[in-house]
Amino acid sequence: MRRFLEARGYCVSTAGSVEAALQAVAHIKFDLLVCDIGLPDGSGEDLLRKLRKKGCNFPGIALSGYGMDEDVARSKAAGFQIHLTKPVSSEELLRAIDPLLGSRARD
Repeated sequence: MRRFLEARGYCVSTAGSVEAALQAVAHIKFDLLVCDIGLPDGSGEDLLRKLRKKGCNFPGIALSGYGMDEDVARSKAAGFQIHLTKPVSSEELLRAIDPLLGSRARD
């Protein structure tokens, strides 16, 4: 996913855990969060709630292996604008990203 997005002009930073993501946000300005719901030290929902408490208001896309109505509702309740069910195609990912970023899409 990282290589795909970078090849399309996006600047991408990755983090493998809630803690690593929180540390990254302390040092880097982000325009968008694309986050797996299952993380080793919590969930993507936990992460987004913590980011919102820190004043981070950038949009979020949840990635999950689960796509039932209750899974989507849980992501939306946590603050994600979009919930994508894996596997996610490159076209589907771009269709989700572009409207969230608008003119900020690529630097």
